[in-house]
Amino acid sequence: MGDPSEEPGSREHSWSGHRPERPEPFASYQASYEREHGPIEPHEPGYGLYQPGYSPYDAQISDTKSRMLAIQNAKAYLLKSSTTSGLNLYDHLANMLTKILDEQPTNAVDIIENISKDVKWAQFQKKMDTLRDEHEILPTFEAAEKQKALFTKESGGEEEQEEEIGESPLPNVMETAFYFEQAGIGLSKEESYRIFLALRKLISDHRMQTCRFWGKILGLEMNYIIAEVQFQEGEEEEEEAEEEDDNEEREKEMGEDEDEDEDETKKKDEPPKSTYKPPPVIPKEENGTGANKYVYFVCNDPSNPWVKLPPVTPAQIVCARKIKKFFTGRLDAPVVSFPPFPGNEANYLRAQIARISAGTHISPIGFYQFPEEEGDDDEEGEGGRDTFEENPDFQPLSVAEMVDSVSAWVHHVRSILEQGRCVWFNPFQKSEEEEEEEEGEEKEEEPGELDREVGPPLLTPLSEDEGIQNIPAWTAYPSTTLIPQHAVAILQSNRWPGAFAFASGKKFDNIYFGWGHKYSPENQNPVLPPPVQAEYPSGPEITEGTDPTLEEENAFKAAKEKALADEEEQEEEQEEENEEEEEEDDD
Repeated sequence: MGDPSEEPGSREHSWSGHRPERPEPFASYQASYEREHGPIEPHEPGYGLYQPGYSPYDAQISDTKSRMLAIQNAKAYLLKSSTTSGLNLYDHLANMLTKILDEQPTNAVDIIENISKDVKWAQFQKKMDTLRDEHEILPTFEAAEKQKALFTKESGGEEEQEEEIGESPLPNVMETAFYFEQAGIGLSKEESYRIFLALRKLISDHRMQTCRFWGKILGLEMNYIIAEVQFQEGEEEEEEAEEEDDNEEREKEMGEDEDEDEDETKKKDEPPKSTYKPPPVIPKEENGTGANKYVYFVCNDPSNPWVKLPPVTPAQIVCARKIKKFFTGRLDAPVVSFPPFPGNEANYLRAQIARISAGTHISPIGFYQFPEEEGDDDEEGEGGRDTFEENPDFQPLSVAEMVDSVSAWVHHVRSILEQGRCVWFNPFQKSEEEEEEEEGEEKEEEPGELDREVGPPLLTPLSEDEGIQNIPAWTAYPSTTLIPQHAVAILQSNRWPGAFAFASGKKFDNIYFGWGHKYSPENQNPVLPPPVQAEYPSGPEITEGTDPTLEEENAFKAAKEKALADEEEQEEEQEEENEEEEEEDDD
């Protein structure tokens, strides 16, 4: 073979300058390897290993322009961004070399993979502020900060603390949770203790006579923790006065608007008034009586502030019986249903609490008794007694006796009538002032008297509760059958799933954990809307006539003008005749 520099297409011919020779160690290694094993294959080590002056570009690129174009293409390939991470290889390699030169680690080639990972990880970290670092707040830390106020002890003297310990209405939530835990009912100890602390905070903010953990109603977004309280005499009156002041201001504003509207209507022609009279509104029961005997506070989490629920009205209870809606956990959420519910979720929650309390709050027979006072017969005639007291001579029954028969339990909350009240109200009964005003006026036909509703009296045994088809209203069982001498009597409501009661000696309590829905053996069948009102029948007396066309109007005007002209001519002729007759008479 001749000189390789003179052969066309050789690597020496493609270079314009001097080509550096291949290193001798690699050349001798390759020659010895090929003599023994043959030429190096692509899958063997050493193939494609770049050596100075030995590159595919040396044989393919002949001029400088092509070489520069190849370099640009290669750089463009390295700058191509990834479709997953958005990074490119050129910047990544540049950042890696910058990191290596800045830190200068030992044996950088051994940790090149770790350096590559660190450079990639730095691309996805949050950008720190120039003044201070932005620390990420973990959800557990944020929840702990909110609950930190529950674990702080309020400062006070020893005498005040002793009085609070002796007279505080704070219930022992942990003891109640222990008894329900025997039957596998209740919350975790951690959550029960946080509710215990939340109730302590609620009592410190208000003056209360009694306080009790009512239960927990589940929601789609958040849950409701419910506390049942009874205010002291002065506290509740102050809150009622504030509510009445607000209502009076609203009524005044509404009255002013109505007066303005009346003045405007008097100026105009008064249209005919409708003779329809809406049904009378059933008033709500006063605070401290009936369905509003207790006040309820709710919160979504023990660390959140307590919110007082408004009193319930009969219309809300009647409508709540016809619908079934899941709670969202937001008190201001609207209740979209048919029939339309008169209020938002706070009112619907209060109505469900009243219904559950009336049907599931029970106590061992003999624990409560009616006070021996005069006038009991009159109270019974008005709808039954509403007050009771603890029996100091109460002798508890054994667990076996309380489990064998539900007659050993009684209701200590009054049932709600179909009217939506615990005490029936006659909507057509008029006060003395109204009767005096109607004496001088003509008496209108009074509607027929409604049948008086009478519900079961207080302290009625559970044996009188109606079952659900073939399912009894209550199920009683001991907490354990292995150690019956230390068992606790448990009662479960089948009408309101999630309502439980326990009794152990002289201790008992009620609790509810559920969705706030009543059990229905069949599917929910909502009330259908009323049928669409029929249209008026068409006829000549009702149907409006069609408007005349322009031609008909012009013809009508022309005929009218012609008739007027004829009348004028007749009048003129008659006047002329009269004048002629007068002249003849004069002659």
